Amino acid sequence: MSGGESSWPRFPDVMKAFTDEATEALPIWQVPENADLSAIDHALGQGSRWLKSIGFSGKARRTALIPGGEGALAGAVLGTGDGHAGEPCGPSELLLGSLSRTLPEADYQLASAQGTDAELAAIAWGLGAYRFRRYRGAGEDRAPRLVFPEATNTNRIKAVVEGVWFGRDLINTPASDMGPAELEASARLLAEHHGATLEVTTGEDLLTHNLPMIHAVGRASVEPPRLIDMKWSPSAASSLKAVTLVGKGICFDTGGLDIKPPNAMLLMKKDMGGAASALALAHMIMALELPVALRVLIPAAENSVSGNAFRPGDVLTSRLGKTVEIGNTDAEGRLVLADALALADEDGPDLMISLATLTGAARVALGQDLPALFTDDDDLAAAIYRHGLDIGDPVWRLPLWRGYKPKLDSEVADMNNVSDGPFAGAITAALFLRRFVAKARRYAHVDLYGWRPVTRALGSKGGEPHAARALLATLSNEVVS
Repeated sequence: MSGGESSWPRFPDVMKAFTDEATEALPIWQVPENADLSAIDHALGQGSRWLKSIGFSGKARRTALIPGGEGALAGAVLGTGDGHAGEPCGPSELLLGSLSRTLPEADYQLASAQGTDAELAAIAWGLGAYRFRRYRGAGEDRAPRLVFPEATNTNRIKAVVEGVWFGRDLINTPASDMGPAELEASARLLAEHHGATLEVTTGEDLLTHNLPMIHAVGRASVEPPRLIDMKWSPSAASSLKAVTLVGKGICFDTGGLDIKPPNAMLLMKKDMGGAASALALAHMIMALELPVALRVLIPAAENSVSGNAFRPGDVLTSRLGKTVEIGNTDAEGRLVLADALALADEDGPDLMISLATLTGAARVALGQDLPALFTDDDDLAAAIYRHGLDIGDPVWRLPLWRGYKPKLDSEVADMNNVSDGPFAGAITAALFLRRFVAKARRYAHVDLYGWRPVTRALGSKGGEPHAARALLATLSNEVVS
């Protein structure tokens, strides 16, 4: 390692943000816009007089501290507006994440508020409390803690927050400390934590095991490419649906010989955001012991520049035997995913999901908040969309438009890895991946950004395992229910 703590990879300690002890915990009131403040008066005496004197109205995102006797803090209020002001979407309980960064150090508890989702509010608190301090010295900021709300699923709150923190740590760590070997070590840590099995195929063995495009993309790096293959199932389940996650693990992307300009390389440590999202979701699934036979495939590599880098115009042979002409070496993610998808598809899983920071075209179309979702399954698309909106982890469906298939035609191979023009880049990339999936009963692809460009209620600026929470909710409520 080039810097930071020698104990990495490590499992995140979310109990820095929570406590089981309710003794002397201060109340947090969630107050709708123009609400009657008498409930706060009943609990805190003159609390509403103070709020009225400072002009507090319950407008979304407004916060205030309530003073008690002798200058002590008596509680806090959060304006929730119309109840649907969550960021980037969803119910206002999601705004609670901002308080875990701004309240004074103390223990807090949610005051009773009819109609609020205490579990979602607690998850938001945990997501907002995340700090990435690996390179900030030995000390850590002391932070406020939230008492786990009564009648909530504490295990679910912890599983979701741990998964997101784990994924954020992976993305935020620079490539100097998060190359293919470190990504493997992180997956191994997760597997050991949950009793999963892990097999890794590395370097020249990729050719022996018929994973040639993963090898071609990563062969120019001094750190060998690899395929990470994790499998898990709960011990007490008899009838299981097979769920396979495939996450793009390009730990740094120079663009290869079609090299990126400097400004486009600055965030390329996040090009393994798909792998981070897959591992974050995997942790949630295993921690909650969802009744699924889970498989996670991570093709991990660096797209580097050297004398043996793959070139524009090369023709690669994929695991399926289909040949691919390289129109651009900077479209490498779809190549490593194609081999991994083909391998996963051989088992015909009930559901297969690929996650990748795949195209800039998706960001041009939908911006940073909205990952693009592609699937032929209308019911699955509707479920992921609905659950994502409900919990502030949105996706937006784009079409697998068959009319664009000819854009991937090649004169010398079965297909090209890029389209023949500047249009519909996210769609043509998804169509490329779709060619390597035939046996899976249901398939969805998520083209995500993996990064939060500004600090908001659910987290600070930095890495974000987009779609992991939305997919967990979908699996929990639609696939295995």
